[in-house]
Amino acid sequence: MSRRSALAALGAAGLLLLSGCGGAPTAGPAPGSDQPTAAEAVYAEVGALSGTERRDRLVQLAAEEGNKLSIYTSLNADIADIVVPQFEQATGVDVDVYRADSETVLQRTLQEAQAGFAGADVVETNATQMAIIADQGLTGDYRSEYRDKINEQFQYQGWTPTRFNIFAPAWNTNLVAGDLVPRSWEDLADPEYDGILSLEVSDYDWFMTLYGHFREQGMADAEIDRLFADMVAGSKVAKGHSGQVELLSAGEFGVVAASYTYLTEKARASGAPVDDQPFVEPVVARANGAGLLRSSTHPATAMLFLDWMLSDGQKIILDNGLTPAVMPDGTDPLAGLQVLPVDVQQLIDEGSEWSARYDEVVRGGEQLPEQ
Repeated sequence: MSRRSALAALGAAGLLLLSGCGGAPTAGPAPGSDQPTAAEAVYAEVGALSGTERRDRLVQLAAEEGNKLSIYTSLNADIADIVVPQFEQATGVDVDVYRADSETVLQRTLQEAQAGFAGADVVETNATQMAIIADQGLTGDYRSEYRDKINEQFQYQGWTPTRFNIFAPAWNTNLVAGDLVPRSWEDLADPEYDGILSLEVSDYDWFMTLYGHFREQGMADAEIDRLFADMVAGSKVAKGHSGQVELLSAGEFGVVAASYTYLTEKARASGAPVDDQPFVEPVVARANGAGLLRSSTHPATAMLFLDWMLSDGQKIILDNGLTPAVMPDGTDPLAGLQVLPVDVQQLIDEGSEWSARYDEVVRGGEQLPEQ
């Protein structure tokens, strides 16, 4: 579905959703409108500031806005329940959180925009959904010294990464050692992995990115198709990355083709016999991030939150097993790695095609029930 058709389809349902929001719609910018908003004036003023001057101005303006903030996010509940209270404690801001899966966050944001309802001040969710929201002209310009520290490969227009999902093979150390430890993506097509390899059913973004990488390396499509078919032959196809890592830890299979590294590391920290080091490179990385909405009724408070999220909040992200956009000491968590960023625009434009292709590929494996 194209971005425009997605918005049109969702817009018809917008007023139904707003009837449950508790209040009449507040005027916001129409999707695609380039007319400046009051929020954008705040973003421009404060975006030119830095350091203590910036922080003091944001605190002042946030107080004038009533120290209120509305966030829509798909951040895991257990982590959101840490991030939000700590931000509230640090700033005195009262935060209203709407938490759902990334598609629902997207739908609600688009529906409210179509109806002219100013709901969220900040949206924080997955890359594809953030890119669609930004592409519809719903986000303002966020400039900050914190954003400048983020890996330049992930400097997106209209939104800013707050955390990364990094894809890398992981293995059960009780079952896989020595020469069986994968050292390249191509290794996973070797027949020695038949019966011990698992793929995840929804990883078409990983598939698309790696497919493009192999093309750039000079491989023909028929050769790439054969490589993925050989990976899937004898494999077990899991639903859900968390459950997949649990099965890996239990020895249900020996290798996961593309685990989220934070899940592997979390399992290892709990004592599970799993590892992903050294990473197979190039690692495939997809950003999750946040955008300041042009319709925000608390724009300074929104900026205060995103500044905090990209500074103090990054330690919370790291301490809870996720990969931050910026390390707490200001360094790049991807430094020293060969990185393949998921092409977010390609996901928007060609996602249905790549999803269908990947569905066809993974049909060749044994389908496991969802954990």
